[in-house]
Amino acid sequence: MKIPRCKGARDLTPQDMPRFRRIEEVFRTCCSAWGYKEIRTPTLEYLHLFTSAGTLSPDMLSRVYSFLDWDGWSGERVVLRPDGTIPSARFYVESLSNMPIARLCYIENMFSFEGTGQESRERWQCGVELMGGTEPEGDAELIMLALEILGKLGIAPVNVKLSHVGLFKTLLQELGIENEEQVLGKILAGDTSVLSKIKGQSPQVKRFLKLLLDLQGKSPGFLGNLRSVLPEGLSTIKPYIDDLAQIAELLDSIGQGYQIDSASGEGFEYYTGMVFQFYSASELLGKGGRYDELIPLVGGNDIPASGFALFIDRIMPLIHEGSTFSPKILLTSASGQIEEMKSTFEVARRLRELGYIAEIDLGASNGADCHWTVSLEKMDDKRRLTLTDRASGKEQKGLSLPQLLQKLEEAKCR
Repeated sequence: MKIPRCKGARDLTPQDMPRFRRIEEVFRTCCSAWGYKEIRTPTLEYLHLFTSAGTLSPDMLSRVYSFLDWDGWSGERVVLRPDGTIPSARFYVESLSNMPIARLCYIENMFSFEGTGQESRERWQCGVELMGGTEPEGDAELIMLALEILGKLGIAPVNVKLSHVGLFKTLLQELGIENEEQVLGKILAGDTSVLSKIKGQSPQVKRFLKLLLDLQGKSPGFLGNLRSVLPEGLSTIKPYIDDLAQIAELLDSIGQGYQIDSASGEGFEYYTGMVFQFYSASELLGKGGRYDELIPLVGGNDIPASGFALFIDRIMPLIHEGSTFSPKILLTSASGQIEEMKSTFEVARRLRELGYIAEIDLGASNGADCHWTVSLEKMDDKRRLTLTDRASGKEQKGLSLPQLLQKLEEAKCR
């Protein structure tokens, strides 16, 4: 009886892995060039890392894989990592808290339960965390790095959606709104109509709120107009409008498409400031933002921080690897004598040293995708090699090893 893979799980096939590795390679190269150091946190973390500080929403916590790590006398509840940022914050507090600025990156899998089994319960992410970087400079660095990674992967165009959780949080506090978290959730989900229903406000506040409701998709100039009509009682949100305007101006200056959209903050449980999302058409490829309150929540100092994640599973179908020439060779021998086997392995070793992929013939359909076959034969008491082009059937017999290598190099150059 065949045993299938787990519900909601997926295998990465030999056809998938070149794209997966390509994403890893580009991500690591770009991050390294920007000064980021790679880390890898444990797959298992204590559940209270995610609950004691209220760092994950109740919905997210309801979907974590948790179990008791029992030692015979007592046990601690642990989870399969559902998020990359919170473990990275824990790592920073535990290992790097003496560093005023830490640039960290990782490639890790995240786990969350999904009842239907139609969606993956394991997700691979490329994550970047900037501990200590202030806004808007830190936010700008992250957005530019993410765009560079996606650009080098050949994904274009990419649209950036911007929002600012801090702006709406502070606005609701200043307006004295009841059920602030519930109202904020509606705004970040795109329902800005709740602002138009606020009663008892001055004409200046109403005018400002009307402009704010019109914010979606606007330019830095519009943000400047919004700033100019800001009522005195709401002056505390001016820095947040300034942050949005500076990021928008930066994206304008490089010709990068963007959209200011309050709904782009949805799903950011621990974010406090600028948030951003990266889209290819309608596909969300990644998201990130500022989480200045997270480091203290996991036991660290009051350190500003921000980060982003790119979703490998969603990016992989967009990667189109060019048809590259694969110098793959199948080695065969006429008999299974030990001396001949030794010679076959020696020839294979030399070929691999020169960058060829060398497979030993094990029978069946082995080597079906090889470009050449090299056969070992005995001629005049000497071991000679026959090179066969599998596409054309052309043979070159009686070659020594140096002659074989020369013929292969000549064929590669043609």
